[in-house]
Amino acid sequence: MSIAVNPTTVDPVFTITDSAAQKLNTILTAESDPSLRLRVAVRPGGCSGFSYEMYFDTETSSSDSVFERPLGEVSIPVVVDQASAQLLRNAVLDYSDGLSGSGFKFTNPNASRTCGCGQSFS
Repeated sequence: MSIAVNPTTVDPVFTITDSAAQKLNTILTAESDPSLRLRVAVRPGGCSGFSYEMYFDTETSSSDSVFERPLGEVSIPVVVDQASAQLLRNAVLDYSDGLSGSGFKFTNPNASRTCGCGQSFS
């Protein structure tokens, strides 16, 4: 990957709920690196064919979709590669923190089925 001079800023590929945006902002603030962006990707693997991958990245490619999720006076920068964007279109990323477990979860209308663990889809 290379750092893009002018990454393509687009309308959001998927929706990030308020609770997910707040948790992401907490993590980004703790990292203290303003160049970090949330990279979201769909990779082959998992029990159902594809799995979600999320991590913080400082690099983008000129073919990446880049958008920001506003949160009050700040925004969460998000980067998605072209192939993943097609599979994430209109999905929703949420975060829950409860007794039955905490974590990020995608609700994806493009998934025909998901596995029991909720981490992969086809």
